[in-house]
Amino acid sequence: MSDEVQGLKVGATASFEKHVTQDDIARFAEVTGDHNPLHSDAAYAARTRFKQPIAHGMLGAGVISAALGTKLAPNSVVIYLGQNLQFRAPVSAGDTITARVTVTKVDVERSRVSLDTLVTKQDGTEVIRGDALIMVEAPR
Repeated sequence: MSDEVQGLKVGATASFEKHVTQDDIARFAEVTGDHNPLHSDAAYAARTRFKQPIAHGMLGAGVISAALGTKLAPNSVVIYLGQNLQFRAPVSAGDTITARVTVTKVDVERSRVSLDTLVTKQDGTEVIRGDALIMVEAPR
């Protein structure tokens, strides 16, 4: 019996890189409705522990979704079932972030794949750590 789902087996990895701009942060706020001034108001952000505007945490998490949906199994249908996240450091406009996903478990019968997920900045700082569960199927 195979220990793979759509070619994915334990140890398989994928990554996705994104340079974050102020425009990305503004567009994320528009799409989600999250207009917290921490993300857009420099004077407000200067009075916080971050001292400058930071990107929404879920914008950073979005690169995990991009790695799963476009890089891990590019000829398959990847369905995001769950994600646990720990936000470890802020991301600011000008940062380049990279998501790396690593397969940790494969459930062949249910077409499910468990993964460790990690997002880092260009200097190696860990931004987000977590784990995910996806379903992977062949296109119909």
